[in-house]
Amino acid sequence: MAEAKAPEAPPPDQEAGAQPGAPTDPFRNYNFKLLIDGVNEGHFLYCSEVHVKVAALRYREGGGGPVVRRLPGPISHGDVVLRCGFTTSPELWTWFLATTAGQPQRKNVSILMLDVDGLTERLRWNLNECWPSEWKAHPLDALGQEVAVASLTLVYESLTRG
Repeated sequence: MAEAKAPEAPPPDQEAGAQPGAPTDPFRNYNFKLLIDGVNEGHFLYCSEVHVKVAALRYREGGGGPVVRRLPGPISHGDVVLRCGFTTSPELWTWFLATTAGQPQRKNVSILMLDVDGLTERLRWNLNECWPSEWKAHPLDALGQEVAVASLTLVYESLTRG
């Protein structure tokens, strides 16, 4: 004799269309903080994009016809530009001067993305073995009302996400 099967439960009611997960807000680009090893002056107004590129090397296999294949090649890291308001603290300038003397002081820099409360760390990028390669002073204008800003360009060896 065949056993009687229990009736299957009906599927739950669903709305038509795609059903995305819980919405999450993207990070705000103004909620960030920079940490530099041994540098206490961390009032940065701007941090340029972090950039990593893997070069694509082209090659043709023997007997492969007209097909050009691509392999990952050297990795390059773009420079990061920091802008901060001028202060009486000489820390960033002293760090740059070591580079001009031919003895760059390599430091680790962390870029922290903060939550909407401006305090809670949500994401961290670690730029390893950084040293300053360029320093610029903001143009001065007796008729302007802007904050005087210094710009510091950093080069780095590797990038990790913390």
